[in-house]
Amino acid sequence: MRRRSNPDLPPPPELPSFTVEPEVDTADRDHEGRDARDGRSGRDREGGERGERGGQGRGDRTRGDSRPPVERHDATGLQRHDAPLDEDAIDPDAAKVVRRLERSGFQAYLVGGCVRDLLLSTGPDAVARRPKDFDVATSARPDDVRSLFRNCRIIGRRFRLAHVLFGGGKVVEVATFRRNPTSVIGEGDTEEDDDLLIRSDNVFGEAHEDALRRDFTINALFYDLDRRQVLDWCGGMPDIQRRTIRTIGEPAVRFREDPVRILRAIKFAARLDLGIDPHVYDAMVGSRAELARAARPRIFEEILRLMRMGGSHRSMWLMWEIGAMAILLPELSAFLDDDEATDGGSIRFFKKMNLLDRRTREDGALDDVVLMTALFYDVLEEAAHGMRDLMGAVNEFLDPVIDRIAMPRRIADAIRRIMFMVPRIMAGKIGRFARTELFLPALDVAELVMASRGESTSGIETLRREALPPTPTREPRRTSAFPRTRVRR
Repeated sequence: MRRRSNPDLPPPPELPSFTVEPEVDTADRDHEGRDARDGRSGRDREGGERGERGGQGRGDRTRGDSRPPVERHDATGLQRHDAPLDEDAIDPDAAKVVRRLERSGFQAYLVGGCVRDLLLSTGPDAVARRPKDFDVATSARPDDVRSLFRNCRIIGRRFRLAHVLFGGGKVVEVATFRRNPTSVIGEGDTEEDDDLLIRSDNVFGEAHEDALRRDFTINALFYDLDRRQVLDWCGGMPDIQRRTIRTIGEPAVRFREDPVRILRAIKFAARLDLGIDPHVYDAMVGSRAELARAARPRIFEEILRLMRMGGSHRSMWLMWEIGAMAILLPELSAFLDDDEATDGGSIRFFKKMNLLDRRTREDGALDDVVLMTALFYDVLEEAAHGMRDLMGAVNEFLDPVIDRIAMPRRIADAIRRIMFMVPRIMAGKIGRFARTELFLPALDVAELVMASRGESTSGIETLRREALPPTPTREPRRTSAFPRTRVRR
């Protein structure tokens, strides 16, 4: 039965338009693609797998390439590297997505961070690192992906992406090949030469164009799953071997196009223990003021990512050293600059970041509220020193920070409450705080602060054990006094 529409609902949001560039010899290639696909049975095309809808109809209008896979990217400057990655480390669901797209006449590759992390994990001295996510890049349009996978949804406004959903909340992100939008600006356009900030990225392209539009060479590697080869258009494999971060193209231009790339470079250097190319480093310093123009929610999310994965010590140090902290978190930067006035405040701060990294490696990522409170605790404590109205002083400090990096109100409110709780926890005055939902996060912050100051944290451990609910224990199942006998029929 069809559900009746509700006239009171607002109209659906307007989705962004897409620019689809015409291909060379489109009619011939479409004709060849149809002949190649029509020569196979529906079962062969779909691999005998059920649960798909609309695959055959969509296949008739795909931009399939009838050339052999090894000839797909001739004359594009491609370098192929035989690199048989560990099959056990590749997510089987991501591999299933790639192979189904390939069987349906599309190009499809593993791409980005998963390829980078698997390559960095190879070698005698490498540290085994299983990628968190496996992303797929393909020639299929988002609607084509949705037609092939029943468990798919289309998301995004700046980028239109297909998310293929699997059990346990797993998501395999499938992105259509795109090209740099600045390459399609004509001579008659009024785009100013000094404004390179990318505000739209909805231009479809080819595989080599998709690689060239990415930020760093180590993130622009594609992995051909069936041929077990790395496709490299940007010189990323030598940079993987050198463990060096280098931009694709002129660093200053790439950072002006998207200033958040500065924070991403810091994240990769800290998390993966990579060096930064000297020209890239100089461009990061020279382009740091561009961070003020970046989208504020992206800035907040990247700051959280700097702290989540056990690399907060090096991340914050690099951010401070290149001057990015002075643009985004000037209050914290000024606190670290004036070590004499803060009585060794920078030493305590970086010791706290080091303890935070150790805790993350041992127990996993801490709550975002704990991360943000630990980041600002020392400077907030200094701002509220000697003030009778502690909450008023904290509010006065946080208000410009909330506006500058789009900190969610939920996290800001939690920081205010924890700043009120931690001094009392450290003084042993728990009171009613033990019954609040922020008591355990406040204990985590208090433990980090006390350890950074060389104080004993044994009392925190006792409070945490008392606050945590007891782990339920299951009694062993009793053996029945009347054993079950099999009855023959």
